[in-house]
Amino acid sequence: MQPSDPDDDKAGTSLMNLSAIIGRIEEAVDTETTSIRTDTRFDIKASNARKSRYLYELNKAISSLRGAVLGEEQRAGIVRLRDKLAHNEAVIRAHLSAVAEVAALMQDAIQRAEADGTYSADEFGREASPA
Repeated sequence: MQPSDPDDDKAGTSLMNLSAIIGRIEEAVDTETTSIRTDTRFDIKASNARKSRYLYELNKAISSLRGAVLGEEQRAGIVRLRDKLAHNEAVIRAHLSAVAEVAALMQDAIQRAEADGTYSADEFGREASPA
């Protein structure tokens, strides 16, 4: 029995770490995608922080590969992750569009309420004419 090559062991460990990180990112993206649609109290800021941390971990894992060949599991994971991120982006864009639309409606309602004459500059500028 030949002793295993330490470089092969490191590459194998790095590939397993990469698979685990991809799995965590997929889970975070799936949770965010679902929650944006269903949970009005979803903390998108915390979700973004989590995704940023995972991206950092992913970058470290990829740089630790040092030329190791990705296995089928890792390639399939990257493809799945890319597809999930594209779907997540579409959901976030729709959410932001809806938020912008609601903000525009509220702004319009405020402007109409202010323009009804109750608080107009003309009302305050008129002086009572002598009778």
